Amino acid sequence: MAEPSKVIHVRNVGHEISENDLLQLFQPFGVITKLVMLRAKNQALLQMQEIPAAVSAIQFYENAQPSIRGRNVYVQFSSHQELTTVDQNQGREDEPNRILLVTVHQMLYPITVDVLQQVFSPHGYVEKVVTFQKSAGFQALIQYETRQSAITARTALQGRNIYDGCCQLDIQFSKDFTNPNLPTEQKGRPSQSGYGDAGMYGVQGSGPRSAGFSQMGNAAAVAAAFGGDFPPGITGTNERCTILVTNLNPDRIDEDKLFNLFSIYGNIVRVKILRNKPDHALVQMGDGFQAELAVYFLKGSMLFGKRMEVNFSKHPNITQGADTHEYISSNLNRFNRNAAKNYRYCCSPTRIIHLSSLPQDINEEEIANLLQEHGIIVNCKVFEMNGKKQALVQFESEEEATEALVCKHATPLSGSVVRISFSQLQNI
Repeated sequence: MAEPSKVIHVRNVGHEISENDLLQLFQPFGVITKLVMLRAKNQALLQMQEIPAAVSAIQFYENAQPSIRGRNVYVQFSSHQELTTVDQNQGREDEPNRILLVTVHQMLYPITVDVLQQVFSPHGYVEKVVTFQKSAGFQALIQYETRQSAITARTALQGRNIYDGCCQLDIQFSKDFTNPNLPTEQKGRPSQSGYGDAGMYGVQGSGPRSAGFSQMGNAAAVAAAFGGDFPPGITGTNERCTILVTNLNPDRIDEDKLFNLFSIYGNIVRVKILRNKPDHALVQMGDGFQAELAVYFLKGSMLFGKRMEVNFSKHPNITQGADTHEYISSNLNRFNRNAAKNYRYCCSPTRIIHLSSLPQDINEEEIANLLQEHGIIVNCKVFEMNGKKQALVQFESEEEATEALVCKHATPLSGSVVRISFSQLQNI
């Protein structure tokens, strides 16, 4: 084994694996100070703040094969002791800024400014798009309003396909940021008509299909989160927004708990428990994509000793009334900002939950005290990311973790409002 180092070398990092995926894999072991993706080699270099944290991670993954999005990755100590500079032969990452340089490979269908606007807009406000032809092929510069939006977009979209099986995105930060304002008018190839509303991501068949802009941005964000295509069973074409949930435990369920669970998969408009059938409820999602995700991931899940049935309702929406709880304006809806990031974390209930928006002085004992009434806690780890305290808690069963989430999401704690979601980690 190489000499212990703060820098961890990760191999077999496919294009479907994002920076955030790697951060989730190593956050439980300590603070991560730097991350460099070596896309050309399917590798990454990640620097922990302290050597013991890196040692803990390496030792843990020697006994538990790490896997991200179904792909096994392999970790070892790097020959680098510090990531001050990375060998140019390995391909150093450009300094993040608000302009992205996008190269489109395998371009079987025309890509226009409108198409790029629809692909990149879900990740932040796009100020300008310029397309041009270079020796590397068709390229574009995407200028965001903020640097963080550009970072989020690159994380979500790098290596993804615009259309099913073609038009792959290779995204870097622009090296020409010394002149940060792109020209007002598009240079290079003129916009081609007929594809402005082309269907993004996972489109089946021989070519693009039409769709509305707002729906398209959402479809792009959903598909980008799952590696450029929808999960098996997700069509991306569902228009039914209302879900019928049956076989609930009427003694323990309420509208807020249903909101906490279903809001993992999209924004909630309203929730209604049927008073004549108290083990039945209706949940109206923000749109058909989000409803489809909720049905797909929650069907058959256990909650409060009952196996829930989750299906599309025959009702197009829930009528407002005294028995209806409104959530459309709730600031607890998770998809008002960073929708693409939240879609990436959509999954079926797991044994591990992720807690964020925690008080800065929180510790493992306080987290355990908050959640222990909901089941047996196997492990609990508090860590810091970007200066903010977060935690991972592993329960003995998925049902216990689900109960903890529905009961404790949005709980006030020392001036903070705790946010909880499922983690896709296998162990802590």
